[in-house]
Amino acid sequence: MPTKTLQIPTPDGRADAFAAFPDDNERHPGVLMYADGFGIRPALREMARELAGHGYYVLVPNSFYRHGPAPLVELPEHIGEEARPAILAQLMPLIEAHTAEHVLRDADAYLGFLAARPEVGAGPVAVTGYCIGGLYAMRTAAAHPEQVAAVAAFHGPVGVDGPGLFSGLTAQVHLGHAEGDLTPEALGELNRALDAAGVDHTSEIYSGTVHGFTMSDTDAFSASGLKRHWERLLPLLDRTLTGH
Repeated sequence: MPTKTLQIPTPDGRADAFAAFPDDNERHPGVLMYADGFGIRPALREMARELAGHGYYVLVPNSFYRHGPAPLVELPEHIGEEARPAILAQLMPLIEAHTAEHVLRDADAYLGFLAARPEVGAGPVAVTGYCIGGLYAMRTAAAHPEQVAAVAAFHGPVGVDGPGLFSGLTAQVHLGHAEGDLTPEALGELNRALDAAGVDHTSEIYSGTVHGFTMSDTDAFSASGLKRHWERLLPLLDRTLTGH
């Protein structure tokens, strides 16, 4: 599955990014994928290539490009629990500096870039995100109801903006929560807020998982959790982007 390194013009500079897509000279539906806080690295490239193999043009931007190109901090091949605190200490200021305003300005640029790509077919796109990228995905979908037909977020803090965020959603939504992140009571409260906003959604706790369970290069990884993520994500995209 080919990948291409890209530079995306934004109001604040140029975001480095990469795209994965089928090598068949055809146009495919676009998917904007937001990385977790650790950013673009081999594990994310692998996930994007796998998704592209199902017939999508997958764009993965460096959300923190204002601070430099990815990788912004040195990452080991495996991000173990011993290394995690020091890495997060370096990343948290970048995450905190990436305001909701920045997310939305960038989302405009990323979706515009997708719409202009010759490899991307006409029609709606999907947005997916992991960890903090799940929140970015939800904000993007709410701000672009005319373009985004589906949004999925995995082990993401999707409720931190409050229920007002959900009122802008017209996309079909899937939220896959880590068991370590959300109690059943909190899940019920979140799902009631989604219902009240009229959001077409599935939202569930993936049993036996902890925060970061989709990421194969971390101690949080759960093979069963990642498998379930694909079992939820792929039908959602198929339904909303290809009409199957």
